[in-house]
Amino acid sequence: MNAQPRDDSSAVSRRRFLRRSSLALAGATAAANFPFLGAVHAAGRESEIKIGLIGCGGRGTGAVLDALGAATKVIYPMAGYHTEDVASGAKQQRKDIKVVALADVFEDRLTRCAGQLSKLGIEIPKEMRFTGFDAYRQLLAVPEINYVILTTPPHFRPAHFKAAVEAGKHVFMEKPAAVDVPGVRMVIEAGQLAKQKRLAVGAGTQRRHQKSYREAIQRIHDGAIGEIVAARCYWDGSPIWVIDRQPGWSDMEWQLRNWCYFTWLAGDHIVEQHLHNLDVMNWALGAHPLRAVCGVGGRQVRTDKKFGHIYDHFAVEFEYPGGVRMFSQCRQINGCDNIIGEAVVGTRGESNCENFIKPKTGKAWHFKGAHPNPYSQEHVDLIASIRAGEPLNEAQAVAESTMTAIIGREAVYSGRAVDWEAAMKSTRRLGPEQYAFGPLPTPEVAMPGRYEFQ
Repeated sequence: MNAQPRDDSSAVSRRRFLRRSSLALAGATAAANFPFLGAVHAAGRESEIKIGLIGCGGRGTGAVLDALGAATKVIYPMAGYHTEDVASGAKQQRKDIKVVALADVFEDRLTRCAGQLSKLGIEIPKEMRFTGFDAYRQLLAVPEINYVILTTPPHFRPAHFKAAVEAGKHVFMEKPAAVDVPGVRMVIEAGQLAKQKRLAVGAGTQRRHQKSYREAIQRIHDGAIGEIVAARCYWDGSPIWVIDRQPGWSDMEWQLRNWCYFTWLAGDHIVEQHLHNLDVMNWALGAHPLRAVCGVGGRQVRTDKKFGHIYDHFAVEFEYPGGVRMFSQCRQINGCDNIIGEAVVGTRGESNCENFIKPKTGKAWHFKGAHPNPYSQEHVDLIASIRAGEPLNEAQAVAESTMTAIIGREAVYSGRAVDWEAAMKSTRRLGPEQYAFGPLPTPEVAMPGRYEFQ
């Protein structure tokens, strides 16, 4: 792929910005791994973390366990990482971190999560278990909660994030940050408010907290492969779980329980899953794309109604500043070759962005060292920043990565190029106007050439 000539001054200034940003997060990581570094700043700040979990499914339960492990500064190897490991670590210092309340639309999911916590000796009183569509508001009204974990289906993330910030809570939110452009704008605005209120905001883009990625991308930013001229990323894998509809479930209940297969709830898998790779691309390139140039995709294998109306494959070409082109591909189909990862090509070499840099001349670099579990590390870093009085704020980054995935989706759905600036003005909100159990027809599958992005 050929790139247009780049403006050297803008490239240098962007590299300086990236270096400063990386050093800021490195400082938080150092405070986490060496807690005495932040001790002098922690007096009078929140030394005790009191968690409220909004969204009690599997990811929510896992996030709480990750946070409990973070409280003890215990880092677990990625290989052989088990729930029991977190549980044993969590039992050591529960006085430093507490789970105070749970909220979920469904009582059975909340009860299951409470049961998992009970195995650790953590009992959540019934008066601190909130259910229903307004459960998040009831949880946010609990004064003692200072750390909120948001793990509901992504559609609800912007409203929940905004409400949490307005309530004065530190926030860890899972990715993606939204499923539509109005949601992205809401997250950006709430993130700016969080900065004003000195609230910490972490996101579930855990590669940014993975040591191998951090070291590789820092080297890229320092010029190890020269100026990036092309990039590519993939999440080609197998389908994820699917929930069959049960007798008595309304349309709304089934869609909420089977949320990955409805664009209004998950954003389609390019947004819900492939966002991880797109986030790495934005991080490595130090910018978001200017446009999704072209895209193709469809619903070729997963055609049963139980798979909602989403696609099973996407391929998109993005244009970044300086004329850099990035090719993106994601697929959820069994029986195919799988590839998950990223790569960048520079004027002086190439890298997989994770653990390998190969210059055109000289010795290749390979990451060597321990692999802290990034799902725990993201909480370690966030909690360390709170206790040091220097709150991390990842809202803008995750919002931009979410928007990258959204314009990619819309380019494929419509069969047309989508410009970032024009797309940011979109007012089309996905999902029902009101939330209630009852009828909710499944939208038609988007057909390129007929579907229009508004």
